[in-house]
Amino acid sequence: MSLKSKNQTGANTWELEIESTGEQFEAAIQAVYLKQRKRIQVPGFRKGKATRKMVEKLYGETCFYDDAINDMVQQVVTPVLMEEGLDLVDTPVLDVISISKENGVVYKAVCTVKPEITLGDYKGIEVEKAEREVSDEDVDNEIQRQREKNGRLVTVDDRAAQDGDTVNIDFKGFMDGKAFDGGAEDGFDLKLGSGSFIPGFEDQIIGHSTGEEFTINVVFPENYQMEELAGKPAEFSIKLNEIKALELPELDDEFAMDVSEFDTLDEYKADLRKTLEERAAKNADVITENRIYDKLVELVEGEIPEVMYEKEIDRMVQDFEMRLSQQGLDMPMYLSFTGSDEKTFRESYRDGAEKAVKIRLALEKIGKDENIEVTDDEVREEAGKIAERFKITPERVMSIVAPADLKMDVLVSKAGKLVKDAAVIK
Repeated sequence: MSLKSKNQTGANTWELEIESTGEQFEAAIQAVYLKQRKRIQVPGFRKGKATRKMVEKLYGETCFYDDAINDMVQQVVTPVLMEEGLDLVDTPVLDVISISKENGVVYKAVCTVKPEITLGDYKGIEVEKAEREVSDEDVDNEIQRQREKNGRLVTVDDRAAQDGDTVNIDFKGFMDGKAFDGGAEDGFDLKLGSGSFIPGFEDQIIGHSTGEEFTINVVFPENYQMEELAGKPAEFSIKLNEIKALELPELDDEFAMDVSEFDTLDEYKADLRKTLEERAAKNADVITENRIYDKLVELVEGEIPEVMYEKEIDRMVQDFEMRLSQQGLDMPMYLSFTGSDEKTFRESYRDGAEKAVKIRLALEKIGKDENIEVTDDEVREEAGKIAERFKITPERVMSIVAPADLKMDVLVSKAGKLVKDAAVIK
């Protein structure tokens, strides 16, 4: 194997021609034959007993070429790319230029690499400190949330359903006068105002009383996960079986003792205010830090490959999907509830992705320019933090994440601290 040519074809792209020898190609073909022969049937031979020459005579001399060429990528192309030290940000695009039993295979690899950026003066970035005072209203709102959390549902039969009530209903959906699959259920509990159903469904239950039977009309969202229903009008027959309202506990000392370790409401409020003030202070620090990074992003200059933004969007979407799964939801359900589509949803992450990529590139450059050192102990400590977050062992982290990547993460963190410590907070 050898590098035949290497040319920079763009700000962040390189084109390499990499060739194998005829001997390497022959070895790869033989390896493919040995791996596949048990499945090959040739007339006159028992399955798996035909020689390679017989197989090639029957199916053509090139019958093993494709698999052999693919198998050689790891043996031929990957080592050359590693030797060249290209800092790839995406999987290389490979093409086969020529194939010869005598001379082997010549590959063309188009590689996208990490960009070279320039930075303005990142020491002494000036930002205004974020501040957030905790008001009496903030304390009252938190107490109200605790009351709702500790409330109980009680049946009401002296009024119609209201926003916030939980109703028990039987429903059956019709489209063009015919019932459709998945559109019916009996004894279903639904909190009005939760947005759990098709837009308009819950609103039309409000105002109806227990025992009533009525009809509501809705239109399914254009991007509804069931294509046969998407964008179409439907009619639902509803029977309202029961209305339940949330009964809140009295706001007194007994409530304080039930939800906290304190004996009086005043003590509980004072502790709650302290907690909210600590939380507000942390949030203010995060906002201030984001302002510093916003200014840092403005100092970044360079042509950044679009694929870096797309990969960061991929990461953000995957993280969101993981959080959805923890709530028992998936992406099609979420898009249906929100009336969105995949393209629009991904685009909503673009600004954040571009900022994240630029911050990472800036901090990597700062770490190198400032000759920030990272010790083995710091790498192990970083592995321990990741292990704790994902409930696995540090050894498992080290087996999954390359030590060089962990080292770079630590370097980026230390570079970020350098920038923040040098910032001027007004």
